[in-house]
Amino acid sequence: QVQLVESGGGLVEPGGSMRLSCAASGRGFSNGYIMGWFRQAPGKEREFVAAIGGNGISTSYAAFANWRFAISRDNVKNTVYLQMNVLNPADTAVYYCKAQRSSSVSTIQTQSVNDYWGQGTQVTVSS
Repeated sequence: QVQLVESGGGLVEPGGSMRLSCAASGRGFSNGYIMGWFRQAPGKEREFVAAIGGNGISTSYAAFANWRFAISRDNVKNTVYLQMNVLNPADTAVYYCKAQRSSSVSTIQTQSVNDYWGQGTQVTVSS
């Protein structure tokens, strides 16, 4: 079983930056898990944001995140990060961390029996 705990959300002004963290724990968690970030705004479906491979090198981004957000991971601390820059009100959402046992970031948007989710952290972009 894998547990994921997100942190770092809050209120930020438009144009500002924020870094989210997701700490993984539990027996079996390793760099054999790809990690991803998703978000869900009120009244909308959950959408993919970014993903990173177990080696911390392979990454994938949604189009809206491609030049503003950066995903990274520290396999010593079992933590994945999402650095978000130039935030705008459209980025307001609950951000969720996901872990999936897979060798390719391309599977992060699929569902599997080896998926784990965090409880989410609220990000609000407003002046």
